[in-house]
Amino acid sequence: MKPESIQEIKLKLNQIETAGDPYLEVLAKDSRIGVQKLLLQFEKRMAKKAGLMEKYREMSRFEQELYAQGHRFIAGIDEVGRGPLAGPVVAAAVILPENAQILGLNDSKQLSQQKRGELFQQIQQQAVAIGVGVVDHVDIDVMNIYQASRKAMSLAVADLSVQPSHLLIDAMTLDLPIQQQKIIKGDARSISIAAASIIAKEHRDQLMTEYHKVYPYYGFDRNAGYGTKEHLEGLEKYGPTPIHRKTFAPVKKYI
Repeated sequence: MKPESIQEIKLKLNQIETAGDPYLEVLAKDSRIGVQKLLLQFEKRMAKKAGLMEKYREMSRFEQELYAQGHRFIAGIDEVGRGPLAGPVVAAAVILPENAQILGLNDSKQLSQQKRGELFQQIQQQAVAIGVGVVDHVDIDVMNIYQASRKAMSLAVADLSVQPSHLLIDAMTLDLPIQQQKIIKGDARSISIAAASIIAKEHRDQLMTEYHKVYPYYGFDRNAGYGTKEHLEGLEKYGPTPIHRKTFAPVKKYI
């Protein structure tokens, strides 16, 4: 019988998700260099997956403790957009099901754009509920960015289609009659907060891409309103747009 081609073996290996599959024992006896390289690649993939699963278990600790206490709907909350010179601050609240498995969840700032987009789709597919809160540049200038961030978070909770019994919040507390826990660097320590971080980041980036179409001289589609060289050059040449935060330096010097 003609042996399987390297390409056929590669396709089969791509479908295997456990290191105990009997097909691997068959391949271990295949002396072809190409087959042994494929086996090595498979082992690396399994090791990476094991690392992701361990990190996921570690980041599920807060949620698992709350499930054990009888909580069913736990919302993770995070915001993005405190530092930019233009645009809104956006918060998200995400309730994941107890059996969710979205490997790779992390602080949105630690993820590539491609990976963040992939996780965004998985969160949308698996989440019990997602809420988004947006507070614009006008309110940011009136109430300051800290209070605007808190307001955005509260709006995100109100936007949920399911009422949570407990909130896990990244480094903040909210004036809401719901049990809550402030977690420092929560977007890297809790799967729910990490999911909220990704939803908020993707939502805000999409908003800033739309603003770029209206105000094309600042690079909003690339810098999301942060003070990059391109953005600062646009400010100096064209002045602030209606969505710039007038209380933020260096915007206020161009007013």
